[in-house]
Amino acid sequence: MLYAAVARGAFRRYSTYRAATVAGTFTNTVFGIILASTFLALWQARPGLGGYDQSQAVTYIWVSQSLLVTVAVWGGGFQDDIQDRFRSGDIAVDLYRPVDFQAWWLASDLGRAGFQALVRGTVPILIGALVFRIRLPEHPLTWAFFLLSVLLAVVVSFGLRFLVSITGFWLHDSEGVRSVMLVVSMFFSGMLLPVALFPGLLGDLGRALPWSALVNVPTDVFLERTGGTALFGALGFQLGWAVVLLAAGRGAQWLATRKVVVQGG
Repeated sequence: MLYAAVARGAFRRYSTYRAATVAGTFTNTVFGIILASTFLALWQARPGLGGYDQSQAVTYIWVSQSLLVTVAVWGGGFQDDIQDRFRSGDIAVDLYRPVDFQAWWLASDLGRAGFQALVRGTVPILIGALVFRIRLPEHPLTWAFFLLSVLLAVVVSFGLRFLVSITGFWLHDSEGVRSVMLVVSMFFSGMLLPVALFPGLLGDLGRALPWSALVNVPTDVFLERTGGTALFGALGFQLGWAVVLLAAGRGAQWLATRKVVVQGG
């Protein structure tokens, strides 16, 4: 199948950047140690903060570090390719290809995420388990639900980044929007702090926005904080936002391609 081949090609492409992968994994691990140590001190002073015990809080850090690049919290991935094609004018060629524009880039991003999950997703957790006392899932099925949650997180992330990239049809350069999205994503995804620690209305807003589906939801699934109907509610939340964002991206693409203006080429 074409899109499966696209995903495999993206996987192989990212696997060629060995030095960058090693450097990135090392950076994730170092930041994980720093943040985990900070969380240990914080939870010693405030036990049970946000409903997490100390081992859960430390585990949250390591799982979030493993998801950082996998779900592209900072953006990137296919966005860089699309931006280059806007600048060269090749984006016009892409729209004439006998393939679905959105599905092509989604397949590419899934291939990228698969490689990043395999390397930069597993190594930090393994090192974290050696250095700190972390909490692993008690039930085998939790691993399956966690992987499903990560997959949905990648699709939600793609939906958000695709909408940002589509603005390039009007702005010709989406870097400004990407910078704003980076700040919002880092804050509301739970990358910096679990959303459960957000006070009052800010916490309610954080839990309702799609960014919490990127890190906070998969991490809570891993920690088995969501069980029974709550688990399916969390996965349904991710699935719902994935559908909404993909549909919004489809609509934005349709509006953009009614009148295309490209640079270069």
